Amino acid sequence: MPGVAPVQSKKASAAPPAQRVIKKYPNRRLYDTDTSTYITLAEIKRLVMDSEPFVVRDAKTNEDLTRSILLQVILEEEAGGAPMFSEAALANIIRFYGHAAQGFMGSYIEKNVQAFTDLQAQLAQQSKQLTPEMWAQFVNMQNPMMGTYVEQSKAMFEKMQEQMQKQTEQMLGAFGVKR
Repeated sequence: MPGVAPVQSKKASAAPPAQRVIKKYPNRRLYDTDTSTYITLAEIKRLVMDSEPFVVRDAKTNEDLTRSILLQVILEEEAGGAPMFSEAALANIIRFYGHAAQGFMGSYIEKNVQAFTDLQAQLAQQSKQLTPEMWAQFVNMQNPMMGTYVEQSKAMFEKMQEQMQKQTEQMLGAFGVKR
């Protein structure tokens, strides 16, 4: 599905919210067709933070530019002084482009980010019911949900390794090389 899908809509209507269309003009300006105003990358970030469904389209060709704009938001955040990715992590991500594992790595990262997001939502929901004293005890304890996240991550990584091994064996078999 093109664009950014919301995790949950803020609107209480039964019908899903209409996807907001942002047009990108050749002068690099972004135009929000909902508000009939030009917006910035910071405002795009706000749409993401608010889980607003939107798509960014080239004003001339109508090409979907959403991924490109989201990458620009990430670049601004990374350059803003509190980066999420180390240089080593970025270099490793770059190394996966063009590698046989590129598709697996994208899926692996996506599933891990979703699992972490789900865990964070569960913790937020549970924390609403905690008193400050209970919260302090909770923070000091080993959280079983974090263990579940680690196990899921490990299982996904092991599955990725198995799939890569099978593909390698198939490729080598095609060249007559046996292991």
